[in-house]
Amino acid sequence: MASLKPRIVGINHIALEVGDIEEALHFYGHIFSFELRGTHEGKNGRPDMAFIDMGDQFLALTKGRHQPPDRDRHFGLVVDDRSRIRELALQAGAKFIEGPFLDFLDPWGNRIEVLEYSELQFTKAPGVLQGMGLRLDKSDAALKELRDKGLV
Repeated sequence: MASLKPRIVGINHIALEVGDIEEALHFYGHIFSFELRGTHEGKNGRPDMAFIDMGDQFLALTKGRHQPPDRDRHFGLVVDDRSRIRELALQAGAKFIEGPFLDFLDPWGNRIEVLEYSELQFTKAPGVLQGMGLRLDKSDAALKELRDKGLV
């Protein structure tokens, strides 16, 4: 009875465990341009959570990393232009993962794959892009993928 099951429609947020919120904001701020949606202060008066805005989604940074660095587990972070990612991430202290993708580990062992919006079938609604101040196009290959799925 597949029709009785909820359908996955997207991701609202991803939560990453980091050692220190201010250090994590500095690390990610060295690599990416973003707006901070907000923070949550812990009992000591320092932030124990921070929320990086991605339009209709967000990246939650939470204090306290307890497991070893990620090996295969990762998420794909979509950017408008990834041409400077390697340079900026190296300057910030990221450790790059060898392989066919642009993957790195942050200082706390979170593995991030960086992808460019124009090359993917992933889309943001026009109103969300406008609200983010972005005007982004898709490659022919990405448009074909979207057309093949009936999404354009």
